[in-house]
Amino acid sequence: MDFWGEFHGPNSAYVLDLYERFLEDPSSVDEQTRQIFERWKPPSDAAPVSAPPADRSVSGVDLEKAVAVANLARAIRIYGRLAAHLDPLGSPPPGDPSLDLEFYGLTEEELRQLPASLVGGPAASAAPNAFEAIQALRYIYHGNTGYDLGQVVDPEEREWLRETVESRQFCNLDPEASRALLERLTQVDTLEKFLHRSFPGKTRFSIEGLDMMVPILDKVIQFAADDDFCMVFLGMAHRGRINVLAHILGRSYEEILAEFKDPGGDDTAWQELGWTGDVKYHRGGRRLLSDEDEVRVVVSMPPNPSHLEYINPVVEGMARAADTSADNPGMPRFFPKASLPILIHGDAAFTGEGIVAETLNLSQLDGYQTAGTIHIIANNQLGFTTLPEETRSSMFSSDYARGLRIPVIHVNADDPEACIEAACTGYAYRKKFQKDFIIDLIGYRRFGHNEGDEPSFSQPEMYQLIENHPPLRSLWASRLQERGVIEAGWADELVNRQMRELQVILDAIVLEEHRDESIPIPPPRGAARRVPTTVPIESLRELNEALMQVPEGFELNRKLERPRRRRKTILDAPGEPTIDWAAAEDLAFASILADGVPIRLTGQDTERGTFSQRHAVLHDVKTGEKFIPLQALPQAKAAYEVYNSPLSESGAVGFEFGFNIQAPERLVLWEAQYGDFVNIAQPVIDEFLLSARAKWGQTPSLVLLLPHGNEGQGPDHTSARPERFLQLAAENNFRLAFPTTASQYFHLLRRHVALLKTDPLPLIVLTPKGLLRHPLTASRPLDLAEGSWQRVIDDETADSGQVRRLVLCSGRIFVDLAGSPVRQELTDLAVARVEQLYPFAQEELSELFEKYAQLEEVIWTQEEPQNLGFWDFMRPRLIELIAGRWPLRYVGRRTSSSPAEGSGAWYASNQKTLIEQVFSDEKESLVEKGVVVEEVNV
Repeated sequence: MDFWGEFHGPNSAYVLDLYERFLEDPSSVDEQTRQIFERWKPPSDAAPVSAPPADRSVSGVDLEKAVAVANLARAIRIYGRLAAHLDPLGSPPPGDPSLDLEFYGLTEEELRQLPASLVGGPAASAAPNAFEAIQALRYIYHGNTGYDLGQVVDPEEREWLRETVESRQFCNLDPEASRALLERLTQVDTLEKFLHRSFPGKTRFSIEGLDMMVPILDKVIQFAADDDFCMVFLGMAHRGRINVLAHILGRSYEEILAEFKDPGGDDTAWQELGWTGDVKYHRGGRRLLSDEDEVRVVVSMPPNPSHLEYINPVVEGMARAADTSADNPGMPRFFPKASLPILIHGDAAFTGEGIVAETLNLSQLDGYQTAGTIHIIANNQLGFTTLPEETRSSMFSSDYARGLRIPVIHVNADDPEACIEAACTGYAYRKKFQKDFIIDLIGYRRFGHNEGDEPSFSQPEMYQLIENHPPLRSLWASRLQERGVIEAGWADELVNRQMRELQVILDAIVLEEHRDESIPIPPPRGAARRVPTTVPIESLRELNEALMQVPEGFELNRKLERPRRRRKTILDAPGEPTIDWAAAEDLAFASILADGVPIRLTGQDTERGTFSQRHAVLHDVKTGEKFIPLQALPQAKAAYEVYNSPLSESGAVGFEFGFNIQAPERLVLWEAQYGDFVNIAQPVIDEFLLSARAKWGQTPSLVLLLPHGNEGQGPDHTSARPERFLQLAAENNFRLAFPTTASQYFHLLRRHVALLKTDPLPLIVLTPKGLLRHPLTASRPLDLAEGSWQRVIDDETADSGQVRRLVLCSGRIFVDLAGSPVRQELTDLAVARVEQLYPFAQEELSELFEKYAQLEEVIWTQEEPQNLGFWDFMRPRLIELIAGRWPLRYVGRRTSSSPAEGSGAWYASNQKTLIEQVFSDEKESLVEKGVVVEEVNV
């Protein structure tokens, strides 16, 4: 009989390896294995596939049993998690037939006759036979931990994980560590019970049922400190956040209890700064862990709104910023041991929120990787009122991560030793392989979604079990008492002492005197007005010449040769409009680097530019080698990085927000392929970018580059939805600009950098598409060398003494207005551009109105529909500014639920009518042609 045909996959390789060792040296295998191999013949590739079956011999039976044992061991390693006892509430594991002896026709007695080496691995090393080896394997894989490692494809990682798991090298808790763990669990549990007793019904999103989250964090952070990490970044939603703030971030009990008392007081100073604050379970924290006079590691937890998982990319961006040094020219240097990101997820949110998948996808991408994240799923087995079978299509909440080959450990949250072992394994894996690791901490939620909720309405059986289930602190204390590690009464005294301490602190709080000084107060906004942004012509020439250099032998695409030849000459005639949009950006970036400010530019197709305008990364057509001119700039004093982002908006923008918050001294930009792509990042914009200052005192300065403009290409990719940004405009919380010339863009970027230290604000730039190379958007070199950012640009062709009608507009429509033949014939009309929409250019517009002494009418026009774009924002402000002196009229497209026409011909017809109506004395709407005229009562 050809016994070798019985082996498949990894088992055949393993048994063949044993057999070859036996042939070389029979003493290299144990006695039982040697007796089996002595009856075998070497494997033969020539054996006929359809050979008749041989008579069953004793050796054949042995071989079949050996194969069965190997397959059983493999099944336990891969599917053992299905038999693991993971639910603290006692629900039985689903199991799997492949984990049973009967599935393979095996008996216990037969296993005892076979060698342990058939099982293999550390679990078999001390076992006298296959049965004991299988029992050891079951103890590991069928206990309170489920190992989900089959998706790991790298052989080295797979072998390391098996060796680590089966050797149990992280499973020992000595008596001292066991008592320390009980003390920690007492702190965690007592704080929750004290808050529940002292402030009944007040929302705190208790950690109870997942108490081991805090000791797991303790362990991982301790490892990071021991390994000389500089920072640990921790991201989490509201479940357990107050407890983590207290015990991991060091927020004092006094501050927490005072917040529950809800102090009032005089908040005038905060209100003047636009400060609104946030609820206590959204707050962030920062802690320096020190030994004597030495800071070992800084732990930082950024604030997070109730949009749960949206903190994920923010934390990753912060970690990436901490991991990169950009002080020197060229590519930033990456230091994987600079920081460790930890993310705590909800079980329902991990599968339900797409931002999780977007963030996980970033983990191994150039420009985004952070050398691995420790993920902890705070698994309540419930999402508010929704059961797991109602929230996901997979068995485990972590199953999505299997597709990304991330190892997962599921662990029963009521087994402290298993939880600590999972933490140790996860950290060690991340340290060795610099990849993500997931700990699925399976517990329960002691109360409802919040403390005012009644969970038994929807989960009566589950909450009957929870009501009768003792807390982990009590379980662990009983276990230690049974082991003789603590004396009777010691655990109760810990609780009583902690309760007394909390009561003393609460009684001492005087609300009128208490004010939380830990809240970061942002600097005043809008303080900066005019800053120098010019660059001398000679410096521009030197920068441009350097940017046009490529390495010797580097062969460019032929289609780039002509524009680059022209680009070399753009500074030869300072008075001619030779600077297009891409050149202005390139020179702005180069000058910023020369000033010593690092730049990070990412986005969709950003390296080349959606419209083939940028070419920040050049490619050798023969070798594929890349060259980035801004990284080879001789004048640079800081690093430059540019990356194409994945096709992700929420994850990508959230990442750049986090990067920007951690590295506020750098110019950080994200570019959308088209402006409307930013729609998908709306939660990041609403909850972080534009409200972070008011809620949390953060001062983001992220730049969003959003191509915008109606050019007859249909509704999609037309609008960056400026109306949504303007709806969020308040208290000078960001800047929104729509520059119409290359020089304006140049000065806007340089001005933004100049204000990073004194007046940092997010900058939203509506950028052109078809106008990138238009003659009317080009600028003179002198405009860069002598000009400045202009919030409003007046009509240079108008005679101020004759102007009766003033047309105000913003952006692309100016080109159509300026290029209209009708415009050339009108001497009593001026067309001015509002380049900065927010903060509102009140002073500049007032000066503009005063300039035109004969003014009789003000018109606002835009190519966006009446209910979109800028009109709703400009209307009340213009009314206030005009103050009844002149009529105000809107001329533009009618209201529409869609941002643009779907037909190019229809667009052209409507646009022509719109331009004609702007210049016409007629004041009637042409609704049939999509244009309305609105007379505003001022």
